[in-house]
Amino acid sequence: MDTLQTSRRGFLKSGTGAALSIGFALPLAGLSGRLDAATPFSPNAFLRIGSDGLVTVICGSAEMGQGVLTAIPMLVAEELDADWKTVRVEQAPVDKAYNNPMFQMQATGGSTTVRAFWEPMRQAGAAAREMLVAAAAAQWKVPAGECRTEAGQVIHKSGKKLGYGALTAAAAKLPVPAKPVLKDPKDFRILGKPTRRLDTPGKLNGTARYGIDAQVPGMLVAVMARAPQPGAKPAKVDDSKAKAVKGVRQVVTIPSGVAVLADGYWAAKKGRDALAIDWDLGAAKDLSSAKVSAMLAEGAGEPDAVAVDLGNTKDAAATGAKSVDATYEAPYLAHACMEPMNCTAWVRGDTVEVWVGTQSQGPNQGILSQVASVTPAKVKVNTLMLGGGFGRRFAPDFTIDATLLSKISGKPVKLIYSREDDMAAGFFRPASVTKFEAVLDGQGRPTMLKAGVGSPSIMAASGFMKIPENGVDAFAMEGIADHPYDIANQRLAYGRKEPGPQVWFWRSVGHSQNIFFIESFIDELAAAAKQDPYEYRRALLTKQPRYKGVLELAAQKVGWGSPLPAGVFRGIAVAQSFGSYVAEVAEVSIGADGTPKVHRVVAAVDCGMTVNPQTIERQIEGAIVYGLSAALYGRISFKDGRVEQGNFNDYPVLRMTEMPKVEVHIVPSTEKPGGIGEPGTPPIAPAVANAIYAATAKRLRSLPFDTAQLKKA
Repeated sequence: MDTLQTSRRGFLKSGTGAALSIGFALPLAGLSGRLDAATPFSPNAFLRIGSDGLVTVICGSAEMGQGVLTAIPMLVAEELDADWKTVRVEQAPVDKAYNNPMFQMQATGGSTTVRAFWEPMRQAGAAAREMLVAAAAAQWKVPAGECRTEAGQVIHKSGKKLGYGALTAAAAKLPVPAKPVLKDPKDFRILGKPTRRLDTPGKLNGTARYGIDAQVPGMLVAVMARAPQPGAKPAKVDDSKAKAVKGVRQVVTIPSGVAVLADGYWAAKKGRDALAIDWDLGAAKDLSSAKVSAMLAEGAGEPDAVAVDLGNTKDAAATGAKSVDATYEAPYLAHACMEPMNCTAWVRGDTVEVWVGTQSQGPNQGILSQVASVTPAKVKVNTLMLGGGFGRRFAPDFTIDATLLSKISGKPVKLIYSREDDMAAGFFRPASVTKFEAVLDGQGRPTMLKAGVGSPSIMAASGFMKIPENGVDAFAMEGIADHPYDIANQRLAYGRKEPGPQVWFWRSVGHSQNIFFIESFIDELAAAAKQDPYEYRRALLTKQPRYKGVLELAAQKVGWGSPLPAGVFRGIAVAQSFGSYVAEVAEVSIGADGTPKVHRVVAAVDCGMTVNPQTIERQIEGAIVYGLSAALYGRISFKDGRVEQGNFNDYPVLRMTEMPKVEVHIVPSTEKPGGIGEPGTPPIAPAVANAIYAATAKRLRSLPFDTAQLKKA
């Protein structure tokens, strides 16, 4: 058995840190002709126009279902005045030209793609359009101001027309405008219109290539028994039965586990199942969910890192008419991507090539160069489709392992984590406990709010961020520290506790649990004040017009206050995350066995100026599926140091028969775009929980919902 001892967290820290040194994207004017010297017209890194008139947009972000392979081309095509039927899209290579301006590295996450590239991609299209117009005007010997563009053509006021394809050779000889003029949004022809996705045909006809589809001649397939805790080591490995499986070529121990390399997946899987490993779990050997809860509750009870300190909470508490307190809890969660985690890597001499669905191409280039001891320029990352990301594919563990295995074996290796092995040693959404205290005045209005959040730190775990001097992990507090409600006296604080499991970014990150906490607690305050929960929120949001706008629109569209079928009740919640505002109203009934059924969800969305309304609707629908799955079923629990779940049989997701009717209403806006991949997830759990309270008078303060409590109710 081959062994290579390397620190996994060391790779994460050093590799990602190296990636951060890449820096900002180059100015557009400096990117001329970078991609294909034979192309007639390639004014910048994001755009290529052929002599046949076809427009190819180069997208540096990863496509994981969120629609960037359509949104990015729409931004370019709008300013280019392209004929949408001629627009194609290609995945970009790793190059700092494609760095996400908000991340300063080539990576996809945080619902940032449209927000970050809103202007750069429009500038790319506008620059090309100005060059095409100049080329046509020169050919016609007329002022450029007498020309306009429309649907892939330059048109002179006399009626003369030239297609973009006929102008590419001349346009390519012109200087790239440094400051192209962007359209007034009132003149948009493509942006804001429902547009079919460019990646859909390939996904329907099977030609779309996901990471797991990668094929390299002569490759081996690897399946790993992964270390069940960070720092766990195999105390004893018996691989004799694994090596006896037909097709198994090698068994290798690396820092993250023991890998079986074989001619194909099933041989590797059989070999992995035949391994006998005694793990030394170290300090994690006694880890249990009960211990996690106790530790986090301690952090929530004594939070020492203050995020918000307003007014005088002590005096407000002493003078209030009524006090309300409650403790909320959320568990660790797995990402459970539909496509198992995988990466194909080939280390050849001083070069590395990987084929992978990843959210972090840029960081991976830096990390893998260190894994293989080559320069970053010698690492080629081929970005393929992601069968679900949700933050999981931002982590580089699977690319590191694949590269190590290729380096050790000397062959190309496709590594596939079985879902069981990935879930057993996953990167989890942090568990969290929050303790609230509030005081109401004689009219039921809150005059004081205290919150203590006990949670591990994603910032510390990431390897590329530092907790600020005030000790507040921004991800642990987001959604609570920036809640919108008008309360004069507040102390909102963080108590860091680290039970041990690896924590990571999960769709909507801290908002995913904190909005459940705060929106449920606000509902508690409304109940204590004996006021309607919708009107109660409205009264506290008078200084927050965008929050109030989506709240009122959702209430209007659902018919808040109107009669419902017998046994059906409504709950409401509102949140802002990633620059967008979402309110959701859930209509819920409770079965005789205590099972809640969500019949209908009405969502109102203010995400600023819209790119593709169709994508917005789909993302809100998908976010509701994801958030509702977590609310009803999601839980990673621990016993004797190990995860108790393994696959969708014991970590369920919403079934098709459980899917509620979803209605999405978009607020017209001239604000700059917000994100849309994640903001739909946070409000669904509290909206359903608040509906359950309306139905049963039972306040559920932990996730997933405990149906046993509802049966009793």
